[in-house]
Amino acid sequence: MNDAYTNQRPNAWGRWGTDDEAGALNHIGVAQVQRAAALVRTGQVIRLAQPLSRHTPVPAHRTGLQHFMGRDGGDYAAGAGRPGGFQFAEDTVVMPLHIGTHIDALCHAWCDGRLFNNYREGTIRSTSGATRLGIDKMPPAVTRGLLIDMVDLRGRPLRDGEVISRADLQACLARDGLRIEPGDVVLLHTGWLATNLAKQGPVDFNAEPGIDHEAGLWLAQQDVAMIGADNFAVEVLPFAQGTVFPVHQCVIRDFGVPLIEGLELGPLAQTGRREFLFMAAALPIVGATGSPLSPLAVL
Repeated sequence: MNDAYTNQRPNAWGRWGTDDEAGALNHIGVAQVQRAAALVRTGQVIRLAQPLSRHTPVPAHRTGLQHFMGRDGGDYAAGAGRPGGFQFAEDTVVMPLHIGTHIDALCHAWCDGRLFNNYREGTIRSTSGATRLGIDKMPPAVTRGLLIDMVDLRGRPLRDGEVISRADLQACLARDGLRIEPGDVVLLHTGWLATNLAKQGPVDFNAEPGIDHEAGLWLAQQDVAMIGADNFAVEVLPFAQGTVFPVHQCVIRDFGVPLIEGLELGPLAQTGRREFLFMAAALPIVGATGSPLSPLAVL
């Protein structure tokens, strides 16, 4: 249970009860699912995830993906049995949960010793993982997705360190005749991922375009369920002077809004669709701080 500590910043603590662990996904109900399903027109399905391999870029403090074959064709060539002519292959993957396209659990980021909804940092242990706010507590999301296409607005991919402001978000929405409604998932197309993958070299994870604190706070206060982007952190890097991951602190810790990072949004942007049925479900790894994700946009 939570104690009497009070978060003095704008927040959604206690909004769904003192024991809530789903956060902003509580905004998604039957009405949001039905509204999103009504957006399907052509039936085209677009996967919004990067391919995962040992070549997937990852920050230096994390290990890359490791892929091992447990049984393959070589085993049979070397004389492995084939009962009834049957053969099979299987493999094992070892990787960080925050790699490629992934979602942050609400236990992923916090400050001042307190997590979302006033849970204490002691609920996360190296021996047991997160006993509160782990990715296994995150419900699946089926709702309306909105694409904020900053590449289209600026006429080019955004540059490293370029800020997406609240005014930018509102300009994109106004141009497309859209408004954010509770339970929406907002996806930001910056062009960062495509630009860096095209370089075929080291990726600088410390410099990228993204939203600033004011934009993150505004989105959270519009009752979005999730925020995602085609970059590493969703928020702009480097941070404003004197701050450290201010958007993560605001949206995850204060408002319980998960962040989806590393999305591949180019193919969706090319369709011209700005609202669509969005679907995603994290792997329910008990006590985990995040999960690989393969979200879908259904047009």
